[in-house]
Amino acid sequence: MAVRGKHILLGVCGSIAAYKTAHLIRLLTKNGASVQVIMTPGARHFITPLTLSTLSANPVLSDYFDPSTGSWNNHVDLALGADALVIAPASANTIAKFANGLCDNLLSAIYLSARSPVFVAPAMDVDMWVHPATQCNVSKLKAAGDYVIPPGNGELASGLQGEGRLAEPEEILQFLSDHFSAEKPLTGKTALVTAGPTREAIDPVRYIGNHSSGKMGYALAAELKRLGASVTLVSGPTGLTAPHGVKLVPVTTAAEMLEQCTSRFADTDITVMSAAIADYTPLEVSPSKIKKTGDTLTISLKKTTDILASLGNQKRGDQILVGFALETDNEIANATDKLRRKKVDFIVLNSMRDVGAGFASDNNKVTIIHKMGKTETFELKSKNDVARDIGARIVALVGSQN
Repeated sequence: MAVRGKHILLGVCGSIAAYKTAHLIRLLTKNGASVQVIMTPGARHFITPLTLSTLSANPVLSDYFDPSTGSWNNHVDLALGADALVIAPASANTIAKFANGLCDNLLSAIYLSARSPVFVAPAMDVDMWVHPATQCNVSKLKAAGDYVIPPGNGELASGLQGEGRLAEPEEILQFLSDHFSAEKPLTGKTALVTAGPTREAIDPVRYIGNHSSGKMGYALAAELKRLGASVTLVSGPTGLTAPHGVKLVPVTTAAEMLEQCTSRFADTDITVMSAAIADYTPLEVSPSKIKKTGDTLTISLKKTTDILASLGNQKRGDQILVGFALETDNEIANATDKLRRKKVDFIVLNSMRDVGAGFASDNNKVTIIHKMGKTETFELKSKNDVARDIGARIVALVGSQN
């Protein structure tokens, strides 16, 4: 098993399924992993710290500090020293905390500090699992780059039948082993990803912007990180959390994005420009709020620098540059023209005509057009899966250079 030599932080939440954690610890330690258990306060009602401490051969941690000695359980050091953070069972409550950045116990503090991969194994009743709030929170974790180990289907503690059973310890072990044994074809490569919208100020209150949520770019950053690359994410304003291990560089305007991309491009092996960058910016920005005094308002605009074209003109033969095109008419022709003019290796076409895809959606439907003329059209799928398709094409390009 590929978990040998790995240091696993195992988070245990308040769930009847916590009894399976004892078996999971035995499997991990028998296969050569070291395990440090972190329990939420609620978890101690379902299984004792003594049991898990004995099986893991490490003291179980639950509080920020030991009240008898005052010694501090440093959540940052705990997080940074782990090869993986595994939460099994993960309750609906803890999933909600993780998804929304709440931090009221040691486990949630470790989660927010973790740079290692995070694996979440949900366990709850079927109605809790299928509830839109839970599914929304699970989607947020996936968008942040966390791995969700699907719950099983069967008899639940309530007596109901359905999804929500904690995955069996053997399944969790296999999931971890598959992750650690997976190839990392982009190891040693640096990647730059742009995401989200830009905002061009009109006055101190208003701006010109667009509907981009940034979800596609964040999914791409997480995928390139999963493939082994060192990833920097230059992002316009979004409500998203950067994937674990990805360096986030926040910007607001097209000019700021230009500066960040230009300064990093020469040292980058792979650049993916998925941000929705403003094409125009106000010629003048009013220093005070513009009052509503007339029936019309005219704002003079000037072109912003075309960042993708600028990078394409600087691109070396050993660099990979990927662009995005959002079109409403003559989609293939316009995207192909953009690919040629901006000297990218391939371009990812989004059509505003595709139902269920595009801005703010968790799904996307794309066509990839390659500079050698090949065109690939994909069905509607999650943006995480689209990111995997794009990542696979980048890996193929890297392989062709070797």
